[in-house]
Amino acid sequence: MIIGAHAIINSTDPEADRAFLRDVLGLPHVDVGGGWLIFGLPPAEVAVHPSEENNVHELYLMCDDVGSFVARMWKHGIACGPVQNPGWGLLTSLTLPGGGKLGVYQPRHARPEPRGTTGKKASGSSKTPTSKTPSKKTAPARGRRTARAAGRKR
Repeated sequence: MIIGAHAIINSTDPEADRAFLRDVLGLPHVDVGGGWLIFGLPPAEVAVHPSEENNVHELYLMCDDVGSFVARMWKHGIACGPVQNPGWGLLTSLTLPGGGKLGVYQPRHARPEPRGTTGKKASGSSKTPTSKTPSKKTAPARGRRTARAAGRKR
């Protein structure tokens, strides 16, 4: 039935943002013609949050160590926001070369097993994260915010 998900990042500078995903994040990709790249992503998950309106979707990338991720982005000249600890994970955002923001977080919540490629759910119903608790230096507490509030443009 469902074989995958296709997320879209709208950008005023798509070439720069495609180069970032390809060259900095190292995502595998295919060129479907004319330099239009489609990127492969690691296993994904989707959650439904309460909202006052429909048709508002968000995209967050997940990492295993947000402090290391921020340091790696710094080496590439990519600005990241301060690391926040809303309880369910350690959250930052980066500014794409095209000017847009993309949330990145180190999950602390249970994670489902990825769905198998045959369309059947992989064995096991949930997975507890095994990541280490980062030091206070890497993850200062900044108050509780929801994922929706953290990703919303002001």
